[in-house]
This record gives sequence, structure tokens and C-alpha cells, in this order.
Amino acid sequence: MQKRLHFCRALSSVWGPKILKFKNNFQIFMADLKAIASQIRRDILRMVHGSKSGHPGGSLGCTEFLTALYFKAMKHDPKFNMDAPGEDLFFLSNGHISPVFYSTLARSGYFDVKELATFRKINSRLQGHPATHEHLPGVRIASGSLGQGMSAAIGAALTKKLNRENTTVYSLHGDGELDEGQIWEAAMFAAHHKVDNLISTIDWNGQQIDGPTDKVMSLGNIQEKFNAFGWTTLEMNGNDMDDVIAGLDKAKALKGKGKPIAIMMHTIMGKGVDFMENDHNWHGVAPNDEQLAKALAQLPETLGDY
Repeated sequence: MQKRLHFCRALSSVWGPKILKFKNNFQIFMADLKAIASQIRRDILRMVHGSKSGHPGGSLGCTEFLTALYFKAMKHDPKFNMDAPGEDLFFLSNGHISPVFYSTLARSGYFDVKELATFRKINSRLQGHPATHEHLPGVRIASGSLGQGMSAAIGAALTKKLNRENTTVYSLHGDGELDEGQIWEAAMFAAHHKVDNLISTIDWNGQQIDGPTDKVMSLGNIQEKFNAFGWTTLEMNGNDMDDVIAGLDKAKALKGKGKPIAIMMHTIMGKGVDFMENDHNWHGVAPNDEQLAKALAQLPETLGDY
């Protein structure tokens, strides 16, 4: 029996009429994706402000990517089966950008958006870093320690191949995370074992918690490194929704050709809030009341705040 998978649930009455059903999937328009991204950015800021802690910078920078993935590119079921037979999978390796992940999951139907208000609160399922202990729908691994997500994604991708599924496993990594040696061990393994149903995206924003990546530890040309490790690589502008959709489509077209695929995604830390953009100081700092008001004024409320 074929499982019914879909890209998204119905949106608000403002955007809902634009969603057309085709072959058990939902077609969503570019204007809708951009509207969702604006709301997710509002969620990120309000979540971090509400808990007075969290990581807004990278979350804001990766909003287009997560929106495109969950509302357009991936086959997934918000009812959530941990084994996910016949579904695409996503692994967030840089788990500190949990605000964008949680908001995307909630807005795509995994749990009630009202739960976003519990972010980082005592006994909340929305911990600072995603964890499986809380049994939050959509979370498949704990990702507090950087560098481990690619290894987990490779294991899942190999399982999908053994099960003869024509599905895709996605992972997301920060560029500062590439300082971790396990990433490069995993990269070698994936190329050697021809894990060609894996698409790993690098958030190449040039910033990490201690400052610009070039000053903390220069990464050189990341794309050339992945090429040297035997991957097929692409580049895209991670803050341009059209380019993100096109980049993901190109990556999926390269599946099954004997090589894992890496996307070098150029983003701006703090994207969408002018005083946060390109500033590593917003890696892990919550806005105060005045800063929140100023930031929200730049982001239209499109789906309704929680």
C-alpha cells in the first residue's frame, strides 16, 4: 500500500487558496515559500527572546533552506514515523540552530505551533539542542555535539539503499562545524562507499561563535576540499529562495551517480534583520525587548504569530 506523503499542510486563509493538489502532493508557489520564511524568521526571534537564550544568527541565515526543504523538496509525513519508510530524511548537524528547525517542523504540521512558546523552558520538548529523549516529532537524532550529523546521515542513507528505496537523505552543517575532524572522516567514508543518495549542505556564512571563520581557523576553499574528498559539489545562494529551489533540484538530479553530493550554501548570518546581518555576535545572543520590536518590524507576519 502506497503511503500518502506531502510537502505541507494547508496554510492560513491568506495563503491557503494558492495551494493546489496534484497527485497526492501539494504544489506551493514561490510567493508562499517566501511568506512562510518571513513567518519562520518571526518565530525564531520570538522564541529566542522569550527564553532569553538561543542562537538567532545561523537560524535566520538558514530559513530559506529549511523552508524549501520541508515545504517543497522533501517527501515527508508530519505524522512522523521514526523509521520513515519511503520518506526522505533530514539531519540537522549544527543543532544549535534549533529555532529554525522547530519553527519549520511546527509550521509544516509536526506539532502545534503554540508549543514554540515553550522553547528552552523547563520540561519543554523544545530543548536548546534537539534531542530524541523528549520524543518531539521530526527529531531523529540528538545534535548538541557538532560534527556528528554527517555520520548519522550516512548511516541512514546506506540503510535506504539496502532497502532499495529511491529516497534522499539530507544533512545540514555549519562552516565552523567543519573544524571537527569527524566531518572529514565521514566525508571520506561517504565517497569511498559511494553513498550517492546523500545531499549534505554547508552553511557557508563565514561566521562562528568566536568570530569570522577565516580568523578562527581558515577553511580555505570548502568546495575544493569536498571535491578533493571525492564528492560532487554545487554552490547556491542560500538566502535567495529561487536559487535554493534550483540548487536542491540540481542536487537531486545528481543522485545515483556514484558520489555523495555537497552543496556550498552562501548565506548571511542574521539574514532579514539589518542590525544582525554579518555579525558573529548574534551567533548565540537573544534580542532584548527593543531589539525584538525593531527586528519584527522588518518581517511581515504572514501565517499568524503563535
